[in-house]
Parts: sequence; structure tokens; C-alpha cells
Amino acid sequence: MPFPWEGPKKFIVRAEEEPGPWGKRPEERTVEELLRASIINLDKPPGPTSHEVVAWIRRLLNVRKAGHGGTLDPLATGILPVGINAGTKVLQALLHAGKEYVGILHLHGDVPEEKIREVAKEFVGDLYQRPPVKSAVKRRLRIRTVYYLDIIEVDGRDVVFRAGTSAGTYIRKLCHDLGMALGVGGHMAELRRTRVGAFSEDYAVTLQDVVDAYHFWKEQGIEEPIRKVLLPVETAVVHLPKIIIRDSAVAAITHGADLAVPGILQVQADIQPGQLVAIMTQKGELVALARALMSAEEMAIADKGIAADIERVIMDQSVYPPMWKKKVKAAESKDKEAK
Repeated sequence: MPFPWEGPKKFIVRAEEEPGPWGKRPEERTVEELLRASIINLDKPPGPTSHEVVAWIRRLLNVRKAGHGGTLDPLATGILPVGINAGTKVLQALLHAGKEYVGILHLHGDVPEEKIREVAKEFVGDLYQRPPVKSAVKRRLRIRTVYYLDIIEVDGRDVVFRAGTSAGTYIRKLCHDLGMALGVGGHMAELRRTRVGAFSEDYAVTLQDVVDAYHFWKEQGIEEPIRKVLLPVETAVVHLPKIIIRDSAVAAITHGADLAVPGILQVQADIQPGQLVAIMTQKGELVALARALMSAEEMAIADKGIAADIERVIMDQSVYPPMWKKKVKAAESKDKEAK
């Protein structure tokens, strides 16, 4: 069972227009621009807390702000997205991203491998979970989704598994429940997070990679390593449905306006009211995170109205000019001429 956001994307085209000279494609940004807003796909080592790792990166890169997109236990390893400066604004998008883990479940008794594989299949789909006692959230019952739970290997009482889950799923609790279902009990012995949304271990960087890349750039002017470390903020919203807007609508949103229907050029066909969506320019730049107020079909045919409520502006106000000011000045000029 794949993550729900994977697969080809279909867009509904409302209108077409040539992009203007403002902004630039994410891959064209300078290193200085990336330091002002980017994401590091970090492979966290065992030992330090997620907070300690982020504090270390903030000091190393000499940046004002840094934050992480989902806590990992100190002993756990794997993907820890780290936002740099304005990149911290987009981390909330990862709260909705699916995650993948590889771990070891240690059973407290002997169970035939065939039974382990059969019972594991019963945990795929929606399940109820109550957060463990040592958690940072209220311990109320909640529904979480396991997209797949593959048994990789069984070695005695140790079961190596790979699980793809919705955000907020507790793997430690999943291991406990699987052990109980097998009738012998069990606990999570080891855990590695291999994926968060589009961030995977295939191109993750280590803390040493961050050190080396920064010094290569700072001392020798070599950019290639640090460009592999500092990823554009757009990589954090690959999993979100998208709305592509007119250049003339960008500045209004960065100055606090919600997205009105006339500003839309294209809309992803599966958007429904209440979904978190990414507002994008024609050049593929992330403008803001928003909550859809209409379905994609409604956005495509409506003449007016607010299509999405802006929750977090990501783009700097200086990137696109405030075109509504030109319209106001033009209108004022016409009024004067009429008088």
C-alpha cells in the first residue's frame, strides 16, 4: 500500500499566462539565499536528542533559526528534516507527511515465522492508538494508518520489519500491540526512520557532511557539497496538493491576503475543502501554506470567492512586486483625469 500522495498528479487548468521576470526556480538560488531559507535532510546519529542536533547545526552554520520536522528518540537514527532560518516556517507541512521506519521487534516468546507474517498483515490499515506514557501529547485514543508493514527477516525472537505509516503513529506502541496479538508480548529493540514525506535516506547527509560542506564553501568557495546539504524549502511540500497562482497574486499573499479564485491558474484535481495545500508560483516557488476552502472543481468554475485561507507565508515579501499598488495608482490617475 503506497503513501496516499504518491503517484501521478492531475491538474485542472483555469487560465494560462506567461510568467514574469520576478523570482527564480528553486534550483537557481544562491547559497546565500539557501542559508536564508532551506531544509537539511539529516541522517541523525544515535545518542543526541533531536533538539541537541538542531542546536549544533545552528551554531555550525551561524544561522539565527533552526528547527526539526519531527522528533526522533535519542537512540533512534535516521531522517530528521532540519529547517534553516525561514525554512522553519515550512516544517509544519511535514506534520502531515507519511513516514517510513525500519526496526527490530523483540518478541518475549517463540512464535512461528508464518504466524508472525500473517498477524502483521492484520495491522495494515486504520488502527487505534493511545500515545505511550512518556509522550509530549495528551494520551487520548486516536486513529492512525499503517500503509504497509513488511516483515523483512525473522531471526529467532527478533523480527526485522519495515513500516510505512501516517504522521503521529507510535512505532513503539505498534511493536507492543503486535507482540500482544502474537500472544507472547514484545518490545521495540531498535528503530531507524528511513523516510519523512519526500525526504529519504537515499540522499540524506550526516553531521560530518554538513561540517565538510560548510567549510568547503566558506574557505574554498566550492558550492557543490553545500548545495547537496541545503535543499530548497519546496522539497518539504512534495507530498502536499498544490495550487499554482498568477504572478500578480503573489505579493498580495505575502502581504497577508488570502487566495482569491481569480488569482488561480491551475489547481491539483484531488483537492478537497479543509486540506492543507501548497501555494506555488509558475516557476515552482513555494509562496505559502494554506487551508483549502473549496474543492478543486469549485475553484475551477467559480468566478469569485476565497479559495484558500493562508496559514503560513513562506516567501519573502521582496521577491514579487505588489502589483495591486499599480492598479490603485492607475485608478487614482483616471479619477484625476475625469475631474
